[in-house]
Parts: sequence; structure tokens; C-alpha cells
Amino acid sequence: MPVYEVRITLKEGIVDPEGENTRKTLQLLGFEEIKQVSFSKLYTLSIEGGGGAADREVEEICRRLLANPAIHNYSYRLIDKL
Repeated sequence: MPVYEVRITLKEGIVDPEGENTRKTLQLLGFEEIKQVSFSKLYTLSIEGGGGAADREVEEICRRLLANPAIHNYSYRLIDKL
């Protein structure tokens, strides 16, 4: 069974309030050298079956549910075959 790691990130120029709040908090805690924090989501998908069909299914899952194409980029990779 193939296992995929899917990463969803904000596109360049999209405001990242979670990342910005984390950066500010880190600086308040004394980590002044932190200049940028970016928030992303990481999903792990185990898919029954395999081969090219699994790749196509992950692509469709990203496009239809996990990522909003107006504001998100996504990438995925096969990380394991159980």
C-alpha cells in the first residue's frame, strides 16, 4: 500500500497570519534572529492499490479538497510502500 506525504503551502504574496503570529511570539521569547515563519499543512495518505492510479488519486485529492488553487501550492511524494 503506497503512503504519500502531501504538503500544502500558501502561494507567494498571500498573508500568512499563523506564521506571522508565531514569528512575533518567538521574537518576544527572545529569538530575535527569527525573521520569517511559514505555516504549512502536512498530510499522510495511505492508499490501497498502487502504481500510477495512486498518483492520479493523490493529485485529484489535492485539487478537489486539500488545496485551494487560488491561494495554495501543493506537492506530494511517495514516502513508503507498506
